[in-house]
Amino acid sequence: MLSTLVRMSGRLALAPIFITGGINAAKNPAGRPDKAAATINTLREYVPVIPENDELVVRLNGIVQAAAGTALGLGVLPKASAAVLLASLVPTTIAGHDFWNETEPDKRAAQQLQFSKNAAIIGGLLTIIGSRR
Repeated sequence: MLSTLVRMSGRLALAPIFITGGINAAKNPAGRPDKAAATINTLREYVPVIPENDELVVRLNGIVQAAAGTALGLGVLPKASAAVLLASLVPTTIAGHDFWNETEPDKRAAQQLQFSKNAAIIGGLLTIIGSRR
């Protein structure tokens, strides 16, 4: 009983960042396509079905994150939902929080913090994927 409550609480804690962030990216990609272009181009070398329109890729990624985040929060196929989110979050983190390319100390620190936050979220997703239930 307690372990079920803990798992459910963990999923509910992780879901909102994907739901709100995904909806925001899908509705208003703003500068994300330009920031993500290099990473998207690299991914296209390995996954040639990725659309050529970077804005569309950002919007689709947002939709995937919102849908999988909702499924995770509801406990619908939680391991599969977490795996989809993981597959989406890794390139998003690399493209969006590349602190190693920042030369301005304040911006570098902010991006490093966001990168670390995403790494912690990745840890939570891996915990869900690796759980026995």
